[in-house]
Amino acid sequence: MVAKSDYISTTVDLIRHGEPVGGRRYRGQIDDPLSDKGWQQMRDAVAEHAPWQQIVSSPLSRCAAFAEELSTRHNIPFELDARFMEIGFGDWEGQSATELMESSPDILMNFWRDPINHTPPNAERLLDFQERIVSAWNDLLAKYAGQHILVVGHAGQMRMVIRHILDMPLERMFRLQISNAGISRIQVDGPRNGPAEEMLPRLIFHDGVL
Repeated sequence: MVAKSDYISTTVDLIRHGEPVGGRRYRGQIDDPLSDKGWQQMRDAVAEHAPWQQIVSSPLSRCAAFAEELSTRHNIPFELDARFMEIGFGDWEGQSATELMESSPDILMNFWRDPINHTPPNAERLLDFQERIVSAWNDLLAKYAGQHILVVGHAGQMRMVIRHILDMPLERMFRLQISNAGISRIQVDGPRNGPAEEMLPRLIFHDGVL
């Protein structure tokens, strides 16, 4: 029997980057910086809150620049993890939804309904994306067990984490709405140093602000 003192609670806040320069498009791993609006969205979402012991960010500048600013302002340790980078959209990268639908009106609907079998040309396979995000997530929980962490990342990355902790079917992940600068909080409870399958993750709130 596990003593109550041997249980720990880890809190992870996920925040999506704000609007990048160039507006809405399938950006994937293109490294566009935040627009002025995007900076303001992120600063407004966080305001003066700083409850974290650690900040972890995707290395893409639309995430890392804000993470570094927040780290400096509040003296919170900061690191990059390339595994939290957005899914690679292949030939779709840089194109807007309107541009994609000009060539095929059903192209996005097919992808949203069944992304496993309608992968964009030359894109990262969804199963490969799942593997790297879940690996990064599990390592994060092990490394910062019992702490409050902020992960600055992307819509696809956040969908994959939330899908994973809720045990949603992989092909349903695009049903999750993730707004620019939207914040989701996950609490993970379980035995200290216990295996991942013994941990209880819960989605506390989704797509909000602090």
